[in-house]
Amino acid sequence: MARIRWSRLLCKGAATASLLLAMSVDGRAIELNGRTYFNRPPWSVDLISYYTTTWQPFAEYYFTIELDAAAGASLGELVITQTRGVDRWFPFDLQASRAFLGRPRQEGPALPVQVRFDQAERTFRVVFPQPVRPGNTVTLMLKPWSNPSMADTYMFQVTAFPSGPNPSPASLGYGTLRIYMPDRW
Repeated sequence: MARIRWSRLLCKGAATASLLLAMSVDGRAIELNGRTYFNRPPWSVDLISYYTTTWQPFAEYYFTIELDAAAGASLGELVITQTRGVDRWFPFDLQASRAFLGRPRQEGPALPVQVRFDQAERTFRVVFPQPVRPGNTVTLMLKPWSNPSMADTYMFQVTAFPSGPNPSPASLGYGTLRIYMPDRW
């Protein structure tokens, strides 16, 4: 009896795996139970800032994500949450936020972007009205009014959502930003 159940379970698992494999081979997004998934989700984020001392006014935080050509779905949204860092109140200039194809200091075409920020949760919700197509590298620039007031290692958790109905999130990990006290000697 247990062997029969086990073999049925294996057959169902193999059928599901072959279905998912077939869906990912043809390059389309996986849609399963009404949800949209990346075939090959982006798996990391780079966070760069060229201004890294406390209170520095011209800081810009660049979050760069590479979309695999076989991602299967365009990037529709990002959620970025500050999860670590002593200063939990430094504000951002949302109107200065922008996105572009390419990397910092190697900018390509600009992309339209809509950014909302929940100060209490320290969470950005970034929507791409024209989703970023697979095979592209996209950079989002967030602009604080100034760097945090206290030196620390600040961490931002980044989650990507494919464009499509009921998107399933893909965690990209953490972007790390080190803020130092200015050298006064």
